[in-house]
Amino acid sequence: MARILIVEARFYAHLNDMLIAGAKAAIEAAGHEAEVLTVPGALEIPGAIALAVEGGGYDAFVAIGVVIRGETYHFEIVAGESARAIMALTMDGIPIGNGIITTENEAQALERANPAAKDKGGEAAKAALALLELTERFPR
Repeated sequence: MARILIVEARFYAHLNDMLIAGAKAAIEAAGHEAEVLTVPGALEIPGAIALAVEGGGYDAFVAIGVVIRGETYHFEIVAGESARAIMALTMDGIPIGNGIITTENEAQALERANPAAKDKGGEAAKAALALLELTERFPR
């Protein structure tokens, strides 16, 4: 049984709850256990994962958050830099499913977060588990 850490940026609580529900369902259906760690925003997710890799005893990670476009350039920075940092960690061999959804509006976010609809939380968890399998197949 693998230990999976879900790291969530708790900015849109109602949307995160749906993403986490989907992620937990996928992890538990695969026979693994999940724990949730909350950070302030999407930019803090990669740093929290990096810290947890060093001493947390987790086998894989799921990044959960919602970034909705606003009136400023901040959206592009948060969306791009969080994805870039997660990809950098993944390229270092850390199995991470990226469930940070980036949308134009809340309606799009609701559709993607809902486990009964697009279930992006569940998809991110499945991606993390698939990468975990690859790390076991190709150990470093």
